[in-house]
Amino acid sequence: MTDDDLLPKENAKPQDLDIYSIEELEDRIIRLKEEIIRCEGKIISKKASLDAANALFGKK
Repeated sequence: MTDDDLLPKENAKPQDLDIYSIEELEDRIIRLKEEIIRCEGKIISKKASLDAANALFGKK
């Protein structure tokens, strides 16, 4: 399984998970959770930047 397997594809059908072993599925879940945490961190960072800009320049 590659990192590309984790990326959502537009109009993609759900992957057939039957081909993966239990260990591979558990690994996939760990990596997906890590990616969710990374995305949530980026959202927090972007909101902080936006809030700082709005405080400095005023929200329009």
